[in-house]
Amino acid sequence: MLAADAVTTTLDAARLPYDVAWSPGFRPDALHLDAVDPSDYAAVVFACGPLHSTPPGPGIPSPLLDLHERFAGTRRVAVGVSVPDPCDPAVTGFDVVLARDAADQQPAADLALAAPEPSPVPVVGVILTDGQQEYGARRRHGSVADALTGWLHGLDVARLPLDTRLDTRDWRLAATPGQLRSVLTCLDAIVTTRLHGLVLGLQAGVPVLAVDPVAGGAKVTAQGRALDWPAVLAADDLDNLEDQWRWCLSPAARARAATYRTGHAPDDLTKGLIDALRVPLQV
Repeated sequence: MLAADAVTTTLDAARLPYDVAWSPGFRPDALHLDAVDPSDYAAVVFACGPLHSTPPGPGIPSPLLDLHERFAGTRRVAVGVSVPDPCDPAVTGFDVVLARDAADQQPAADLALAAPEPSPVPVVGVILTDGQQEYGARRRHGSVADALTGWLHGLDVARLPLDTRLDTRDWRLAATPGQLRSVLTCLDAIVTTRLHGLVLGLQAGVPVLAVDPVAGGAKVTAQGRALDWPAVLAADDLDNLEDQWRWCLSPAARARAATYRTGHAPDDLTKGLIDALRVPLQV
């Protein structure tokens, strides 16, 4: 997409009209290459990617050879591409090849570097759980996760799936609390159904939108009350997602979350532990 942005920016500067064809799987409602009439165009530009004629699967034609056949009467230009084999018909079918890398050629910087900088969006950590079988019939984990991920899919945000579970064997997971904390502090907000998604997010100073996946409320709701954090929803109260989300992205939410970084009193749990240990054992 950045390569396409670089190309269209160049065409705009030269005042050359154009259309952009998209994959139907990526943008179903946009213009698709299969739908265009090649006779409407003086040229076709293929931007980014490798030039080769290898079919993507059995019985599927090579996309580039198909492009050359459909646009045989049109000037065909490839730009910002890799050329593994200069003799490949996918390569020789182009009238002009402006390669980023090819044999016996000085490499060029990728087109993405020439694209206009995209607008920044919030970075959101997503911490969900599908376990907690101990809640039995009160579990709403599946429906809550479906609702949350469906809602998140429609947001213009950078989504980062995370887990508060530590693992020294899996490179995708943090192995220490410090590793997880370093990731959490980089986020703009967190969406979670886990107790420790709420607790550790606030400890990192990040606003958290927490949803309790247990009908009637359980430990997520209780922890939200203990920490006096307002953005905690019940499993059957997802109509308020948008309002709570807007608040979590507000300066007020960020300022309130920052207060938890200085250390939040763990109620009387640690004091109670010492008191319990000091009681003589009754034989």
